[in-house]
Amino acid sequence: MAMISGFKKFLLRGNVVDLAIAVVIGAAFTAIVNSFVKDVLTPLIAAIGGQPDFSALTLRIGAGEIRYGLFLNALISFLMVAAVIYFLVVRPYESLSARFTRQEESVLRDCPECLSEIPRAAVRCARCTSPVVPVP
Repeated sequence: MAMISGFKKFLLRGNVVDLAIAVVIGAAFTAIVNSFVKDVLTPLIAAIGGQPDFSALTLRIGAGEIRYGLFLNALISFLMVAAVIYFLVVRPYESLSARFTRQEESVLRDCPECLSEIPRAAVRCARCTSPVVPVP
């Protein structure tokens, strides 16, 4: 019975539940981004620059065949997914979090003579002993 209660405590800890939620939301978001790339961006590229499917590109070396077109498709798809995530998730999140995080004002400044860090209110540098004007 103690083994089951320990397992129950483990499952109900916050970080395990948060991780499970993150995995589910991540999978759903992946489906949305992949659909956006496949159904919106790829046809748009095809309309502008021609057929975006490179899967037929191959290189024959002896009896072997290198299908580098499939690699190009995967690379282009990856770059488009990364761009969508960056511009639709990362950038907006960074700007939103920057609004809510308070910029901490530095309590240090550089000495004009020796360029070592000194407190803003200092009247003399501790390293080179040069007099400095205090900054309020």
